[in-house]
Order: sequence, then C-alpha cells, then structure tokens
Amino acid sequence: MVPNLMLALKWLHMQIIININVVFFLTLYPTPNQPPHFIKFRTSHRENLRYLKTLGVIDPQTKPNNLPLPDDVDQILLTVDFLKSKGFSDSDFPRLAFLSPELFSSNLDPTDIAPVFDFLAADLSASVEDTRRLILQCPPILFSDVEYCLRPTLHYLRKLGLERLDRPTSLNAHLLNTRVEKLRMKIGFLRRIGLSYDESSRVCARVPAIFGYSIEENLKPKYEYLVMEMERNLEELKKFPQYFAFSLEKKIKPRHLHLKQRSVRIPLNRMLIWSDQRFYAKWK
Repeated sequence: MVPNLMLALKWLHMQIIININVVFFLTLYPTPNQPPHFIKFRTSHRENLRYLKTLGVIDPQTKPNNLPLPDDVDQILLTVDFLKSKGFSDSDFPRLAFLSPELFSSNLDPTDIAPVFDFLAADLSASVEDTRRLILQCPPILFSDVEYCLRPTLHYLRKLGLERLDRPTSLNAHLLNTRVEKLRMKIGFLRRIGLSYDESSRVCARVPAIFGYSIEENLKPKYEYLVMEMERNLEELKKFPQYFAFSLEKKIKPRHLHLKQRSVRIPLNRMLIWSDQRFYAKWK
C-alpha cells in the first residue's frame, strides 16, 4: 500500500513540474492566437530617454544631470502619446519641440491642450490632417485659450468676410492665434487713412496678410510713400490693396523711380505684379 502511495505522489510531483514548465514556456513564447498571460515589465528609464531623444523632444547633447527624472519622463510620454493619437508622426516632433519646447514640460497635461483640438474640429470644421498641419504651422496655438482668444478671433475674422480659415496655411494658423484687439488695430489704421469700416473689412478680406504687418514699420511708411512720393490717391489703394504686400525698399521704390525717370505712370497692379524681367523689358 505504501509503495503505491509513494509512486502516486511521485507521479503527481512530476505532473506539477511539467505543468509549471509548460506555463513558463507559453508565457515566453505565446502562440500566434494566444496572447501572453503575464504583466508586461515597465520600459526602462534609459529606453524612454533614448526614445525622446530620437523624437527630438530631448536634446541628445543634454548632460546626464540635466535629464528629466523618471516621473517627469512618464508625463512627457503622455503628451507624446496624446499627440500621436491626434495624427502627429515622429517626424513632426522636432518642429514642435523647437517652436514650443514648453509643450514637453513635465508640468503639462494632455488635458491642457485638448480643448484646442476640439475647437479646431468643431468650430473651424478642420479635418484631423488639417488640424495637425495648422498646429505645425503655429505650435503656440496649443496654449491659446479657446474662450478668450481663439473663438472670439474666429468670429471676428468671419465677420470681416475671411473664408476658408480651416486651410492649413501659416497665415491662417497665425491669424487664429491673434487676439481680436490686435486685429482691430489694423482696421483702425485703415479707418484713419480714410477708408470706411466696410471698405477696411473688404481690404482685409482680400489681403488678410495685412493683419500680420506692423503699422509703424510697414503699413504707415508704405501709405506715406504712396501719397507723398508717388502722388497716388486712396481710390487706387482701394482697387489694389495688395500694394501693402510688396516690399517698399525692394520693389515699390525701385519701380516707381524707374518709371518716374521715364515719365511713365501706370496702375499700381501693373507696376507691381509683373516679374522683374517683364517689367524692365517693357519699360527700358
């Protein structure tokens, strides 16, 4: 009886060992249809740092004592994962990190920037791809307050007649990230030189880049040169507001003086939109 009991115990012991080995083998080498039943070990801090360096989020030349701590790295990775969920690829991160390094601060939480994505999708009706490209044009837009900056600016621009603001251009991205007060300053300048509010609105709708020009360093000198040196009037400016988009020193002055020496006077658009080759061939 005892020998039989001993044999049974040995057999049971062998079965337990076999089962343990099978389970251990399957956890290391799961079959294609069977997911591994074990807890995944956390990626090492060193591997996370290497990953962030390859993305350009961390400067590869950063000294070891200046590298973020493990908890800070985990927070940065949350932002990286959030941006990737919004369509950003690895090649986008160097630009984001260069133009808005604070985006990858350990103090930032993805919920801080999520409202901007919601605004671009809902209010602007921008697609996922256009949203990504708009943000790449102007990464600081992610830190703009939706209620106090982005939404009022969008409403103001639409009221002026600007359309297709969802197109992912640098101009649109920076316009959306401009406060209404700054936009009104440009309208105010146009009003002061004699345009009505409606005329000023139409000018800005035709040449929205005006909103990005400095009044003192760009708009005002060009207007004064137009009136005082070129002896043109406001009506010509209304017909061709694109005049403000041309360089005063590189195009407006040289072409005006060239024509003046030949006693030639032509409309502003013909004076400025022609290529140098065509312009100087026409008026030798």
